[in-house]
Amino acid sequence: MHWIDWIFVALPLFLVLGIGLYANSYLRSVADFLSGGRLAGRYLLCVAKSEQGSGAAVFVATFEAISHAGFVTTWWGWFGAPLALILAISGWVIYRFRETRALTLSQFFEMRYSRSFRIFTGVLGVVAGVINYGIIPAVGARFLTYFMGLPRSIHVFGGELDTYIPVMALMLVLTLILTISGGLITLMITNCMEGMITSIFFLVIIIFLLRTFSWSDINDVLAHQPTGKSLLNPFDAFEVSDFNVWLCLIGLWSMFYRNIAWQNQSGYNTAAVTAHEGRMGSIMGGWRGMGNGVVLTLLAVCAMTYLHHPHYAAEASIVQRELEQIPQKKIQRQMMVPVALEHMLPEGVKGALCVILLMGVFGGDGNHLHSWGSLFIQDVVLPLRKKSLTPEEHIRYLRWSMTGVAVFAFVFGSLFRQTEYVFMWWAVTESIYVGGAGIAIIGGLYWKKGTTAGAWSGLITGSSLATGGILARQIWGDSFPLNGAYIGFWASVIACVVYAIVSLLTCKEDHDMDRLLHRGKYAIQEEKKFETKSEKRVIWGKIIGIDENFTRGDKFLAGGLFGWSMLWFGVLVVGSIWNLLAPWPITVWSNFWYVQAIALPILFAFITTIWFTVGGVVDMKRFFKRLKEAKVNVLDNGMVEGHQSLSDISHK
Repeated sequence: MHWIDWIFVALPLFLVLGIGLYANSYLRSVADFLSGGRLAGRYLLCVAKSEQGSGAAVFVATFEAISHAGFVTTWWGWFGAPLALILAISGWVIYRFRETRALTLSQFFEMRYSRSFRIFTGVLGVVAGVINYGIIPAVGARFLTYFMGLPRSIHVFGGELDTYIPVMALMLVLTLILTISGGLITLMITNCMEGMITSIFFLVIIIFLLRTFSWSDINDVLAHQPTGKSLLNPFDAFEVSDFNVWLCLIGLWSMFYRNIAWQNQSGYNTAAVTAHEGRMGSIMGGWRGMGNGVVLTLLAVCAMTYLHHPHYAAEASIVQRELEQIPQKKIQRQMMVPVALEHMLPEGVKGALCVILLMGVFGGDGNHLHSWGSLFIQDVVLPLRKKSLTPEEHIRYLRWSMTGVAVFAFVFGSLFRQTEYVFMWWAVTESIYVGGAGIAIIGGLYWKKGTTAGAWSGLITGSSLATGGILARQIWGDSFPLNGAYIGFWASVIACVVYAIVSLLTCKEDHDMDRLLHRGKYAIQEEKKFETKSEKRVIWGKIIGIDENFTRGDKFLAGGLFGWSMLWFGVLVVGSIWNLLAPWPITVWSNFWYVQAIALPILFAFITTIWFTVGGVVDMKRFFKRLKEAKVNVLDNGMVEGHQSLSDISHK
C-alpha cells in the first residue's frame, strides 16, 4: 500500500465515522436503537442494506463461485427472475411482517403462536446466526492481509501469530463502536454514506480494468476449459460441481421460502416508515443491483486472466509462489484472487478497492452484530425476565450482547479451520434455523388455520434434518451426496408438509388476522400520514403484486424492473431452445456475456451512482427530520404483554 492509497482509505473513513457519531445524538428509545424508529425511506433502506454485499467475505465468496463456474450460474439464475420480481413487488412476507409492527421475528412468533415458541426460535436463530457469521470476520481479515501486502505472521511473546488475527480484532472493535453507539440509526446512516462513496470508487476500478485488460485476453482464459466444465457455455458445464443448474433451481425455492427468515439484517425488516416504503426499498435494490455486481465480476475474470494468460506469466509466477506459502489448500484457493489483486492493481486504484472492502466490513459486520446481539436480548433474555427494563437498561443490555457476539466471532474465526466454500457454509448453517422457521413465518402471516402445534412440528422437523445433514457432511465429507444447498432444500420441503398436516389436525379456531396485521378497527392511525395512494384503480398490476399504494412513479419503477427481468427470462427460454437445436459456438457465448455481464451493467453502474447518491442524500435528510419530530413511546420495546396487539400499545 502506497501513501496515496492510505489517504484514499483515511479520508472516507473519517467522514463516515464523524457522521456516525452525529447520528448517535438522535437516539432516544429502544425502537430507535433496534429499528431506526421505523422512519426510514426507500433510498436509505436500499443503499444501506446493499452495503452488506460489499464486504471482503462476500467478495471472496463471489470470487470462489466465478472462478469455479464462470457465467454458468448467471444463465440458469434467470429461471428465478419473474419469481424474484413478483415477490419484491408484492412485498411477499416483508409487507405483512411490517404490518405486524413486531421489532423482531421471534416477537411475531409470540404474537402468532406462543412465548415458549418465541424463546426456542430465538435461541435457535441466534446459535445458527453467530455460527454462520463466525467465519466472516476471519475471511475478510485474511483478504485484507493478503491484499494490503501485510506480513503473513508477526512475532508475539516469542511465538508466531497469524497477522489476520489482529487485523480481525481491529476491524471488529471499530465496527462494534459504530454499532453500539446509536444502533440501527447509526448503522443505516453510515451504511448509506458508505454505499454512496463505494459506488464512486466502483467506477474508478471499472475504468482501470477496462483500460488494462482486453476482452480478447479474458476470453482466451475463460474459453479454454475442459469439456463439461465450461465457464461460458452453460450447456457444456454439467460436470461443474456445486455451482450448477441444480443450485439455481433450489434458489427458486429459497427465494420463496426464506424471505426475512434469515435475520442477519433483521433491523431493516422493521425500519421502513410504512410497509409500502419497505417494499419499495426492495424494488429499488433491484435497480441498484444491476450495476453493483459488475465490479466483482470484472475483478474476478481479470484476476483469472492475470493468473493464467501467457501475457502475464512472469507476474503470475510471483503470485503462485506466494500462494504456495499458505499451508491450507482451501485457504490457498480462497486467497488466489486477493493475492492476484495485490500485484495487479496500481497505486490509487488499490486504495479505492481497500476503501470498498473496509466499508463493506463495517457495514456487513455491523449488521450482523446488531442483528444477532439484539435478537438474543429481545427473544431470549427479555421473555424470561419477570421484571421489565427501563429504556436505558434495555439499550445497555443490547450493547453488551452485541459485544458478546463480536467476542465470539473473534474466537471462532481465530480457531476454526474452514473446509467448505463460503457460500456453501452460509447455506448449510442458515438451514439450521431457516429449514423449520420459514414455514412458521409464511403460515403465520398468510394462513389463518396455522397453529402453534403445527409451528413446533415444522420447526423441529426442518431444523433436525438440517443439523443431521451438517453432521453427516462433517463425518463423511464430500462422499456424502448432499451439499449445503441440497440439505437446506429437503429440510424445508419436509417441514412445510409437516406444518400443514399438524395445523389442519389441531386447528379449532381461525386466527384473527386483522388484529395481527393491524387492519380494520386495529389500524394504526398515526401511520396514515406517511401513506401515499394512487388515484387510479390497479387492474393489470395486481398480476405482479402492484396495489393502490403504488404511485405513478412507483408503478414505472416496479413495472420497468419486472419487464427487464422478464426480458432475460425470455432470453433464457429462447436461448435454451436454440442451443438444443443448434448449439452456439464459444465465440457467440463470449460476445453474449461481454454485452450482458459487462457492458450493460457498466452502463447501469454510472446511472445508478448518480441516481442513488441524490436519492440517498434526500432520504437521510428526511430521516433526521422524522426522528426529530417523532413521539417516543417507551412501551414500544419489542415485548408482548398478554399477547396484546401492538395497536393497543400505540394507543396507550
